[in-house]
Amino acid sequence: MTKLEEWIEQAQKIAILGHVNPDGDCIGSCLAVYHYIRERYPSKDAAVYQEQGPEKFSYLKHFAQIRHTVPDDLRADLCICLDVSARDMLGNFSAVFEHAAKTVCVDHHVTNPGFAQENIIQPKASSASEVLYLQLPPEFIDRDMAECLYTGIVTDSGVFKYDNTSPLTMEIAGKLMAKGIDFGRIIDDAFYKKTYLQTQIMGRALMESTSFLDGTCIFSVVTRKDMEFYGVKKSDLEGIVEQLRLISGVEVSIFLHETDVNEYKVSMRSKNYVDISRVAKFFGGGGHKKAAGCTMTGTVYDVINNLSARIEPQIRCHERETADV
Repeated sequence: MTKLEEWIEQAQKIAILGHVNPDGDCIGSCLAVYHYIRERYPSKDAAVYQEQGPEKFSYLKHFAQIRHTVPDDLRADLCICLDVSARDMLGNFSAVFEHAAKTVCVDHHVTNPGFAQENIIQPKASSASEVLYLQLPPEFIDRDMAECLYTGIVTDSGVFKYDNTSPLTMEIAGKLMAKGIDFGRIIDDAFYKKTYLQTQIMGRALMESTSFLDGTCIFSVVTRKDMEFYGVKKSDLEGIVEQLRLISGVEVSIFLHETDVNEYKVSMRSKNYVDISRVAKFFGGGGHKKAAGCTMTGTVYDVINNLSARIEPQIRCHERETADV
């Protein structure tokens, strides 16, 4: 029995938390552990608390049972945080964590400081879902739970093309496929399928993008006014930064969306050699070497200039190194 299993077994009231702006790995891992508790320990009082996630993940079992508000008097015996890289990423649900008798974090972000009482952090894993899979008994993973875990793995590994994809990742994915999941549909629904409005806002973001640092970097911005005009939510902006990264010659892509006056959520991706987790961490954010983010204030050009000052030294260093070869 793993430590996580022991902690679950010893608790009666269990709160499951994800990060702000939940993505496929966050939602998938949270629902996977929730489903495990419901099936193995039906008498326990467990619930998932997180912001409203993208509707495209509504195919996951228990998606509709995710709670978006928390009772003021909630005092959990155990609080399990999944895919949460730092305590402040809990957003409006941080009080649940603070009031819990025992706290656990299951994560894969290299920037995670280990903020819970107990931490299961594997920075080389593809996803929190992969880390979670290794903490639970395979015989209790049914088809519904496998869908949740597979969703988390494919979204955070970029459908197995990011560097965090390992032979173990593929082995786990294969075992989940063996549970009878419709893996092709999951990939389409979780990663590729977009609404007409999502396609429109992506098209505008790509059309109005700007390259800099001799074409090695590119950025685009979507303002609150743009979002109101197209009638889209922040969850509709997924995939834009990744599409920018795919442009030939680009090493780093940056996507900003306005969250308040002179405040922007920054999403960054790198292709080969720039460690953008270092950049994000400098500005109070976090993530992985090739996928990271943060929140910054100032004008768009303030933000881009400040990011550029942290990115450019890595690019120039790489250019010197390759020139010497």
